[in-house]
Amino acid sequence: MSVALSSDPLYQQLAEHFATAIHQGTLKPGKRLPAIRRVAQSHQVSVNTVISAWQMLEDRGLIESRPQSGYYVRGVLPEVTRNSKHKTKIKAPASEKLDLIEQVFAAQNHPDYTNISLACPQDADLYPAAKLGRISAALLRRNPGIIGRYALPPGSEHLREEIARRALHAGMRLNTDEITLTHGCMEALQLALRAVAKPGDCIGLESPTYFFLFPLLASLGLKALEIPTDPQDGLALDALELLLRENRIQALIAMPSAQNPLGCCMPLENKRRLAKLVSTYKVPLIEDGLYDELQFDWPLSPAVKAFDREGWVIYCTSFTKTVAPDFRIGWTAAGRFHQEIARLKAVSSMAESMLLSETLAQFLASGGYDHHLRKLRRRYAANLDEARGLIARHFPQGTRATLPRGGFVFWVELPGDVDTVALFQRLLQEQICLTPGALYSLSHRFDHALRLSCCYPFNERYVWAIKRTGALACEMSGLPPGQD
Repeated sequence: MSVALSSDPLYQQLAEHFATAIHQGTLKPGKRLPAIRRVAQSHQVSVNTVISAWQMLEDRGLIESRPQSGYYVRGVLPEVTRNSKHKTKIKAPASEKLDLIEQVFAAQNHPDYTNISLACPQDADLYPAAKLGRISAALLRRNPGIIGRYALPPGSEHLREEIARRALHAGMRLNTDEITLTHGCMEALQLALRAVAKPGDCIGLESPTYFFLFPLLASLGLKALEIPTDPQDGLALDALELLLRENRIQALIAMPSAQNPLGCCMPLENKRRLAKLVSTYKVPLIEDGLYDELQFDWPLSPAVKAFDREGWVIYCTSFTKTVAPDFRIGWTAAGRFHQEIARLKAVSSMAESMLLSETLAQFLASGGYDHHLRKLRRRYAANLDEARGLIARHFPQGTRATLPRGGFVFWVELPGDVDTVALFQRLLQEQICLTPGALYSLSHRFDHALRLSCCYPFNERYVWAIKRTGALACEMSGLPPGQD
């Protein structure tokens, strides 16, 4: 089998081919890789190309060299597994939880800290800044009056047309009139909650879930009920159905694809069932699709919204993780709640920038976005492998981590009684910032866990921060590292 045609160097294509085989279990831990000359012959590449590919896989922690023996698939970092049987309780965020979120957020934004947890790409190569700049400049030259126009709700028609076209990749058939532009994904989520819930209502959340949902719910006077979420299968649908049957939640927020913080994607049959459940019980699902376009598999796994026939799914997302955080352009397709969300948008933040909206629309229409996304997916998949390899070598024996199917964040669970809030506090003294698992739940179920982010340059500083985190975790657990 020859390497597929691609714009990437041959050694990268070959490395990706074997990385896929390792992740899919075709090449199992401990298995010896074929001889270098044999691989060169079968893939019709040079010996040096194979050697470079092997070095890349070794750097990513997927294979190891054994003297006088060859290359072998490494003992892969164990995946996190979860028992979905736990009691669900309705809670409001405690003040100490909100205080911890503020402390972590302040540390994440400190310019002197080495950040290994903030989910905001920090490498200039991860954004098409030059292309966006050229498009904006051309728009201003042709139409300088554009900066004097409001893009009143539902927002730029040109951009909504491009969004509707791209939504087909996620299985959604939308027209421009169903889409409302928002100020990022967080505003889309807030508008959706305001449209479907009133103070005192209970909102179902994944567990673990994105931690800023807790202060968002608190600001709206809403309560949270956590639903177990599996690192492979996503939201526990049997538990959800019981809650729906008992009328214990008035709405649900979920991230079915490339979930934050786990990185998992719900199987297709689970997404179908989820859409059917919310329709049957007439409970709105607010679907957070922020990382949908960063799924590693192509074609993309459809959104739950793709199976929504009666308008009970409110799809929310933005371009902040893929194109330009500073643009703050998001959107929602709200089904039966469209008119209410459009009204709420008009009386809250009113309008988005016409210049930025038109810039983004032209970038999407040009085809440059698709090329950019392909590059991002490869980069993040490689970064995650490399980070998991570092953890396998430097974190305590018994550490487990999720194997994401998209995005750039993943979940790590430490063995023993390691308190990751205490670990966070100790690392702050060395100007390293991570996000402790306690933030991702209102209970204490994840006090031994943490989220790491791989949207940074893997330079000496970042690698040192992960190694230092592992060393402190070993010290706190009393366990040796997995492999030095």
